[in-house]
Amino acid sequence: MVNRILVGAHYGLKDWIIQRATAVVMALYTLLFLVVVGAVGPDSFEAWRAVFAHGFMKFATFLFLVSVFYHAWIGIRDIWMDYVKPDGLRLLLMIATATVLVGYAGWAFQILWRI
Repeated sequence: MVNRILVGAHYGLKDWIIQRATAVVMALYTLLFLVVVGAVGPDSFEAWRAVFAHGFMKFATFLFLVSVFYHAWIGIRDIWMDYVKPDGLRLLLMIATATVLVGYAGWAFQILWRI
């Protein structure tokens, strides 16, 4: 019988899969965005506004941004866990990072649905 020694927060495979999934979402959105911009060719504020006026594009953009924020959270959280040794400072940095990313997500939602 093999005794495994568990160390750390045990994120591992789940976070690895989430990082890849969010990267796929971001890549697919980038392709969609390039196709839409290539087809529409927005050259004014009104044209850009029209691109994002449709519910699908708003949802796709918000999904992209949430993927970016979650992808960033996992990466930055891992940096804090690997390189910041004092527990209090690490916790403070993780709370600050989460607060900023959630704030950005709320701001993105506000911008997208204000159009």
